[in-house]
Amino acid sequence: MFDFFSARRPSTLASQAMIATSHPLSTAAGLDILAAGGTAVDAALAAVAVQCVVDPLMTGIGGDCFALYAPKNGPVKALNGSGRAPAAATVEALKAAGLTDEIPQTSPHAVTIPGAISAWCRLHADHGTLPMDRLFARAIHYAEQGFPVTPRVAMDWAANAAIIGGDEHAAKLFLRDGKAPVTGQMVAQPLLALRLREIAAKGAAGFYEGETAARMAAHLRTLGGLHTEEDFNEARDQAHWTTPISTPYGGHEVHECPPNGQGLAALLILRILSKFDMGRGLSEADRIHLHAEATKLGYHHRDALIGDPAACPGVTETLLSDEVVDTLAARIDMSRALPPTLWDEPEHKDTIYLCVVDRDGNALSFINSIFHGFGSTRLDPATGVLFHSRGASFRLIEGHPNAIGPKKRPMHTIIPGMLCKDGVPVMPFGVMGGQYQAAGHAAFLSGVLDCGMDLQQAMDAPRSFAHDGELQIEPGVSEEARSDLAARGHKLALQTSPIGGSQAIHLSPETGLLTGASDTRKDGMALGF
Repeated sequence: MFDFFSARRPSTLASQAMIATSHPLSTAAGLDILAAGGTAVDAALAAVAVQCVVDPLMTGIGGDCFALYAPKNGPVKALNGSGRAPAAATVEALKAAGLTDEIPQTSPHAVTIPGAISAWCRLHADHGTLPMDRLFARAIHYAEQGFPVTPRVAMDWAANAAIIGGDEHAAKLFLRDGKAPVTGQMVAQPLLALRLREIAAKGAAGFYEGETAARMAAHLRTLGGLHTEEDFNEARDQAHWTTPISTPYGGHEVHECPPNGQGLAALLILRILSKFDMGRGLSEADRIHLHAEATKLGYHHRDALIGDPAACPGVTETLLSDEVVDTLAARIDMSRALPPTLWDEPEHKDTIYLCVVDRDGNALSFINSIFHGFGSTRLDPATGVLFHSRGASFRLIEGHPNAIGPKKRPMHTIIPGMLCKDGVPVMPFGVMGGQYQAAGHAAFLSGVLDCGMDLQQAMDAPRSFAHDGELQIEPGVSEEARSDLAARGHKLALQTSPIGGSQAIHLSPETGLLTGASDTRKDGMALGF
C-alpha cells in the first residue's frame, strides 16, 4: 500500500488519455487539447509551445527536437528534428576564426540551424488533426499577456542570470535590472507570440523562409556566424522519420532514436547491466556501483564513436553485439571503481521532455532542447528567437565522427524513449539532465523492471551519476552506501541541485489503464481523464 505519510506523491491514474510534462501550464495545455479530441501529437505540440514560452532557459523554437511515435499496437518510428551546421562550416574555417579545442556556448558557431519547427510541422502533418492556431492558443496568450514564473524555473533562471547578461538583447528580455525574475513574477515574450502566429499560419515556411529567416541569418552573421538565408531555407523540411534502434531488457524491448542521438549509449548501458542480476536482492551500494561502471564504459564509447550517422556507419550493430557487450561487462570489478573515463564532450544541461497517450492508444515520446541554459544566449532582437547552442558539441578534430562539417548534424544528448512488450508499445518515457539522460534511462528502467517500483517511485529514488571523474550522488543516498562506494575508490560528489528530471506514462495492454508520473525535481505533473 502507498505510504501516504511519505513526502512523495503517488503515480497518476486515468483510463482514456494522459499527458506528463515538467511544467504545470504545459501539462494543462496538453490536457485541454486531449479533452477536445486532439491526438497525442496535437497535445504534445500545444504543451511544448507553452513550455517554449514559460521555461525559456530550457527550450524554445530556436532549438532541436527528437520524437518516438507509436500508434496503438505499433510499430514505433523515430523522428530526427536535429539541425545542421551552416554550409560554410568546417574545422578549418572555425580554426581560422580563432577557435582551437572546442566551440564555446555563446559563440555564433554553436548555433546550428534549428530543427524543432521542422519537426513540429512534420509531426502535425502526419499525425495531427486540430489546426495549429488552436494548438498554440495558450502559448500565444502567455507570450502576449505574461505568465507566472514557477519555483524550479526561477531557481534555474537565477543560476543562469550572469551568462544571459552577456547578450544585450537577451538581457533586456529575460532580466530585470540585471536580475532574474523571482517565483510568481510575471514575464511576457510578445515577439515569440508573433513567431508562433506565423508558424500557425504558414507552417515551417513561416520560420525558415521569408523575412523571419532573413533576419535570423543576418543577426547571426553580425555576430561572426557563417549562416545564410539559404541555410535556413533548406532546413524547412529537414526533419525526417527513421527506424529506431532497440535492445531487449527485462522482458521488454527498449526503443531509442538512432545516431546522431546518444540513445545508443543508453542501450549499451542496459546491455551491460543485463549481464548482472539487478533484482531487489542487490544492495544499494552494489546497484550504484554497477550503474556507475556501466555508464563510464557506455559514455566512453559514445564520445569516441557517435556523430552524424553518415560519419559513423555500423556503430550501432558493433556496440550492441554480444562480443562487445560481453567484453565490456567483463571489465567491471565489483570491488573497485575503474579509472575515471576522460570526458571530452561539453556539458549539456537544458532540455524539456514530455509524453502523451491519447484516447486511441497512440503514444508519443517527445523531447525539445536548446542545449545549455538559455542556449547560446544569443537572441535576435528583430524576431525574438533565442538560438540554441547545439553546435557546441561538435569536435574541432579532423576525421572525428563528430567533427564539424558543412550541413552536418552534431552528436545529440536529447533522447526520447519508448518501451514495448511483445512488440506492443506500453510506455513512452524520458529523462532530462543533459549528460545524465542515457544513464538516467537505464537507471529508471532498471528501477521499474528489475526492482518492481511504480513509475513515480522509480523517478523519486535517489540518483547517482558517474561523470567527469566523479560519482555524483543526491542527498538521499544512504551514509552506509556512501562509505561503501568510497571504499571501492569512487570519488563522491554530493549534489546541491537535483540530477535531471523525468516523465513517463504506462499503458496496460490488458486493461487500458494509464499510469503516469512526473519528476518531483521539476514543477510539472501528469494529468489525465
